[in-house]
Amino acid sequence: MERLAGFGSAIASFMFLFAMVKQYFPYQLQAYFTTYTTKIVSFVYPYIQITVPEYGERMKRSEAFSAVEAYLSSSCSKRARKLKADIGKDSSKVLVTMDDHEEVVDEFEGAKIWWYASKTTPKTNTISWYPGGDERRFYRLSFHKRQRDLIINSYLSHVLKEGRTFRIQNRQRKLFTNNPSSNWHGYKKSTWSHVVFEHPSTFDTLAMHPDRKKDLIDDLTAFRNGKDYYAKIGKAWKRGYLLFGPPGTGKSTMIAAIANFLDYDVYDLELTSVKNNTELRKLFIDTTGKSIIVVEDIDCSLDLTGKRKSKKKTDSDEDAEEKKKLPPGMDDKEENSKVTLSGLLNFIDGLWSACGGERIIVFTTNHIEKLDPALIRKGRMDKHIEMSYCGFEAFKVLAKNYLDVEDHHLFDAIKTQLEEVSITPADVAENLMPKSEEERKNPGICFGNLIKDLELAKEAAAKAEVSNKEESSSVEDSP
Repeated sequence: MERLAGFGSAIASFMFLFAMVKQYFPYQLQAYFTTYTTKIVSFVYPYIQITVPEYGERMKRSEAFSAVEAYLSSSCSKRARKLKADIGKDSSKVLVTMDDHEEVVDEFEGAKIWWYASKTTPKTNTISWYPGGDERRFYRLSFHKRQRDLIINSYLSHVLKEGRTFRIQNRQRKLFTNNPSSNWHGYKKSTWSHVVFEHPSTFDTLAMHPDRKKDLIDDLTAFRNGKDYYAKIGKAWKRGYLLFGPPGTGKSTMIAAIANFLDYDVYDLELTSVKNNTELRKLFIDTTGKSIIVVEDIDCSLDLTGKRKSKKKTDSDEDAEEKKKLPPGMDDKEENSKVTLSGLLNFIDGLWSACGGERIIVFTTNHIEKLDPALIRKGRMDKHIEMSYCGFEAFKVLAKNYLDVEDHHLFDAIKTQLEEVSITPADVAENLMPKSEEERKNPGICFGNLIKDLELAKEAAAKAEVSNKEESSSVEDSP
């Protein structure tokens, strides 16, 4: 090791002396000597270096640099002596990385790799267009030339994969909503606006039968781990879920639980603000992987109940027809046209749906019978999940959530009532939520209120049934 250190020191001294002396050579000879000196040094110096700059073309931050930074933070920073901490872009945690002019050693399949973090500061007084001024940061890795194929073909891919995984795990998840087309200033910039996604719903707190909950969790897990399988069968890596049932049965809560389970972003798509099929495609292109695209109450968003036209038309034909319908002097920017059924079908499983990957599309509806069968067939909405009225198993989850009670002497009476009365989880939850300190200390009060509410609902249902029978009889007796 001492010999290697001495050899490296000699090489460094030679390069320093050469840099000092070459300035006295004529300009024409400098390039000549530099070329051949580099060849001589590379012949005796057995190490190869690769530089990863922070900014690439058009002054855009390099994706490779970000991935390397995340990889070194997760894998190598523990071995560094000088560290720096910062909250990265879209990150929910502090990112601790090696400081400038610091070096760490990594190992991969028996090969040793040296990572060096540094920055350059040009001495010129010209205006810099780089973020942060003139400083240009970079990472440089060095390795023995005999490991060249291993590093280039395997190690760099490993670094990018692990770095991206670490960034995703530490990112700050978001809830997006689409902006009206009138607010677009180049769709790449402002098609979506977002807030931090902080919904607390999980499958542990979701009021649902345990067997159905387990079935859904298994399905989501298979999807998340199914990248290679989807590629093998030739399908885009996406899955559709249709949530249907009466209002108050927890469809929106279910979406939040799915997002928290998968650690995905959520895109809440408002179809009524989308002008045409072309804009719908642009919105889809601007979504990212590991995301859930949600269209709530799809039966109310668009008229998807009518018969489809016998002759297929292209999106441009449909857009042209919409323009013809507008009054004179009004262009399509002043009037929102509707997205067609064919455009929505193409959005779900057409060619454009294969852009990117690892996306879940969720539709919710209170009236599944109103939807076109082509929209909800398997292959588009792969799994249909009925969000039904509250059963006893779902009630026990709510009792645990709201009152921290797992068993009570009133449970048998509640179970009997729930088997006879249709009530939504939202109504049950409202009765179980303590309204006073007394109710917090004595959960039996809340359970008693629920029993009373169930009895009233049972009486109302019986009266409605009698009223319906009387109306039917009067209709039959009328001439």
